[in-house]
Amino acid sequence: MSEIDHRRLGVDLYNATWDLLEQTDRSPEDDDEMLARAHASMYHWGRYDGVQPENMGRGHWLVSRVHAVLGQPDAAAYHAARYVTIARGGAGEPWDLAAALEASARAAGLGGDFEAADRFEAEAREVLATMDDPEDREVVEKDLATLPQRP
Repeated sequence: MSEIDHRRLGVDLYNATWDLLEQTDRSPEDDDEMLARAHASMYHWGRYDGVQPENMGRGHWLVSRVHAVLGQPDAAAYHAARYVTIARGGAGEPWDLAAALEASARAAGLGGDFEAADRFEAEAREVLATMDDPEDREVVEKDLATLPQRP
């Protein structure tokens, strides 16, 4: 398979995953498909010759979000932590770290560890406060507004 095919498949599968994430009436088969698409997107991005670490991090973010939506906090936390590691390693933009921390907060909250969720959220907000681009901040802020809340 050529490198351009991997890139195209990674992008197409990322977008196809979002189609299912935004669907409100998913069946169990749709959920399976959504998870497969997210993992496949990350796989293909990883095979593209021009891949940058932040692309893999963003793939981990998508997989983490899908696991969170499916109520699987451990898998969500694993992929969120991978993105945090990648972003802390200097890959990507400042919003990459903020998004990685948002994913970690989501996974922790879903798992019932609201103290960790609060710490991750606070750190994400600290990163957001250093960012100049209001559009980049807005994307992460919208996700932070949907974090699981304490019962």
